[in-house]
Amino acid sequence: MKLKRIAMLVVLLLSSAPFAGSQEARRRVPNVEVLDLDGNPAMLPQWGKKNLLIFYVDPDRHKQNEDFTIEMEQNHRAAGDNLYGFGVMNLKDAPMIPNGMARSMAKKRTAKNGAVVLADQDRTLSTAWGLGDCNNQFVLMIVSKEGELVFIRKGVLSEADKEAFYKAVEPYR
Repeated sequence: MKLKRIAMLVVLLLSSAPFAGSQEARRRVPNVEVLDLDGNPAMLPQWGKKNLLIFYVDPDRHKQNEDFTIEMEQNHRAAGDNLYGFGVMNLKDAPMIPNGMARSMAKKRTAKNGAVVLADQDRTLSTAWGLGDCNNQFVLMIVSKEGELVFIRKGVLSEADKEAFYKAVEPYR
């Protein structure tokens, strides 16, 4: 029974640590090759040059935190010369949407708003970074220019998650 409790505690600690956004959650992650919206191989932009704000989104749930992203655009609390934001579509977890169609739709949208969006067809990013299950999830991350994953939240963001994000992003702006 004692061993079972210890095992459960270890599982809880390991599964919650990356979401803490704290010093303990920091871990190095590699740059990965995904696709641009034309289907060509592309590395993550500004890697090692700027701190990155990454929205890793399942196209099935692209509006999951729409209010938050609109708010963030309007209040500029996450804007700064040292921070580069972009999106990565998690296409593997959206099997009902053909990859080419998802890229085409994103291409039309980015032509209007100037956003940078890439496509991850094989869970390359989530696998390489050990993100776990990202299906039906909006994943918000901050990666330092040194390649450290310093903040991550998945799913619908609570008010506490939003405040933790704004606090975590401040030194990286």
